[in-house]
Amino acid sequence: MDINEQAEAMLAQMLIMAKAQFGNAIKNSWFHASDTCPGCGRRVAVIKHKGKPALSLNGFIHRKPGVLIGYMLCSRCVKVVMEAGKKFPPTETPLHATIEMNLINAYEQRNG
Repeated sequence: MDINEQAEAMLAQMLIMAKAQFGNAIKNSWFHASDTCPGCGRRVAVIKHKGKPALSLNGFIHRKPGVLIGYMLCSRCVKVVMEAGKKFPPTETPLHATIEMNLINAYEQRNG
């Protein structure tokens, strides 16, 4: 199983949890299978997390069509997002808005 297949399997689990939490507002999921980060355009690669190799699989709900979009980030964007998440309350950065805009555009280009 390659990385994209593994990510899609994990996204399926995320979809189950999203449907349990948000009900009929979530219709389906889509995986942004790209080698480039939707935050900055750098190459997505394995990162170190707690000393072990990992990938940053994330989810974003595109509300209008009710789609859970799965995506991966580069190591630099992972650090920005994780630091923002450590704050109380968690803060949304300009990077979050860029990621969401790029994912919505990619989704709409591929899915009409």
